[in-house]
Amino acid sequence: MASEGELWAGYFYPETYDPNRMQGTLRNRFGERDQGTLNKLEYGSSADRQRELMSGEVELPRTYDADHVRSIHRHLFQDVYDWAGEYRTVPIFKGTPVGFADVKNGDVDRYLSDVHRLVEATPWDRLDRADFGERAATVFAYLNQAHPFREGNGRTSKVFMEHVAERSRFTLDYDRVSPAEWNEASKWSGPDLMAYEPHPGDLVKVFRAIAADRGPVTAAGPDTTSQTRSALSASYPRSATKATRKTPRSAPQARRSSPTTPGRSQGTERD
Repeated sequence: MASEGELWAGYFYPETYDPNRMQGTLRNRFGERDQGTLNKLEYGSSADRQRELMSGEVELPRTYDADHVRSIHRHLFQDVYDWAGEYRTVPIFKGTPVGFADVKNGDVDRYLSDVHRLVEATPWDRLDRADFGERAATVFAYLNQAHPFREGNGRTSKVFMEHVAERSRFTLDYDRVSPAEWNEASKWSGPDLMAYEPHPGDLVKVFRAIAADRGPVTAAGPDTTSQTRSALSASYPRSATKATRKTPRSAPQARRSSPTTPGRSQGTERD
């Protein structure tokens, strides 16, 4: 059986992989070895696929469960990665000692089951902006903690949350907050060490800020280009460290000082 380190390295082209940084160029359907070039190809392709979803050109079943999340990821990244729509096989950390859901003990599906439960239990069409922000932040916190995929969780989550928002009188305009604000709130929404429940508190003000009244659809249809650009701009296009460098914030002491679990790959992703 492959070790976690071997599984992590297996996502990359061997000749590009730096074992000290645990980074390289992800294996991709373009056969591209240069990470910078791959970034451009990936974002261009996923933006085109996202416009298909936002415009209604491609419709996915709104089941708000794991299959829904996986189908979004599969559509967005079908041109880029062979594993589009498949759960990651490695642990992922992003700027905090507490990693995302454990891929070995069923926590990914548990968090996504909670997402489904929360969506279905909420009367979205009756919520005002304040309540919408609170409920949407909670759903996103569970979805973010699941972090089901090796790459592209942020972009997948933004499409999913817009599907959720369709049930309300709001749409989501991610350009209303800076990447630093978004990253920082998302970063600290995870659970405390050895705990399960996420902390959506800091995300509430973010979702209240990005909730835009859903106006009537004009003859020209929805502005899918701006929706896609907004979602992509908030989807971790840079590392959390770089995005939050100018707006440092004190993390909860338990998370800041707790050691990472020995022997686990300290992997990150761009989202």
